[in-house]
Amino acid sequence: MSSVSGTNQWAVSVVISARNEESNIQTVLKAICNQNYNTEKLEIILVDDGSSDNTYMTAKQFSERHTFIKVIKSDNKPYPGKKGALSLGIAEASNQYILITDADCIPESEWVKSFTSRFSEGYDLLFGIAPFYQNDGFVNRIACFDELRGSLLSFGLANMGYPYSAAARSFGFTKPAYEKIGGYRNTTETLSGDDDLLIREAVKNDLKIGTVTSVNSKVYSEAKTTLREYILQKARHTSTSNYYLFKHQVILAIWHLVNLVFLFSPVISGLSKLFLIPFFLKLGVDWILVNKFQKRFGYTFGRIERIYLQIIYELLLIVNYLLSFFRKNKW
Repeated sequence: MSSVSGTNQWAVSVVISARNEESNIQTVLKAICNQNYNTEKLEIILVDDGSSDNTYMTAKQFSERHTFIKVIKSDNKPYPGKKGALSLGIAEASNQYILITDADCIPESEWVKSFTSRFSEGYDLLFGIAPFYQNDGFVNRIACFDELRGSLLSFGLANMGYPYSAAARSFGFTKPAYEKIGGYRNTTETLSGDDDLLIREAVKNDLKIGTVTSVNSKVYSEAKTTLREYILQKARHTSTSNYYLFKHQVILAIWHLVNLVFLFSPVISGLSKLFLIPFFLKLGVDWILVNKFQKRFGYTFGRIERIYLQIIYELLLIVNYLLSFFRKNKW
């Protein structure tokens, strides 16, 4: 195959599933059209998944100015929810390299190019950095910190050879790899997990999975604005972990259990002041990790925030996990 550098870029299909995204759809389409990438090598497929607003017509009108954009409706989906819509879009894709993002996202200018650069190294499936826009709101800070801590864990384990999770906001794979694992056919245990469970199937099939962390390759989106919305969203995402591979469940269970034991160790400090050591050790290590990697993942947290947000993050892990058993997924 030809190099992805210069003018010899690989042909890429970007697939987006949209549901009631009339206010966002032009923004994401513009961001992809303005990529630092030859548009002759680019194809965008927008799947309107039963919107009740003007998402379809808005996207259709935009596509009339760009011959490489195709807008379709999600009629006769093979699977329920977002997975069915994505399946239709991928089936329509004419290129071997597929990128996935959401309709409320804004990819940076090097997003497509960064993915194809990594594909040139032989990867079958890739995922990139997908931060939330950060502001001064308290709920926003909680959501952003949660996203950062989750990314540190998922990227760290992936680089150690244990990929288990990603954000579908910045996701990609080769079409042969997608077909080898049966697409989304084996991921229908839950409506969520169009990213994590696809990774699970890729791991089961020994595919080569990697990460994309290049400069200007992030995909930004807005976080939920209320605590209730944020917690319900996280509970839905957390419910997918019940369908992870057993080895990944064990790794995550041990990791979170150790962190929680360290966090609550002061409770028994009355027996011995030595039980305070794990607590301060944990806060210190977490503080250093966040300080070192936060800018790479698109965030900036102050010194004090790195302490109290870490405690909130750990406590909400418990809340989200318990709620995941009672919250029914919807699309």
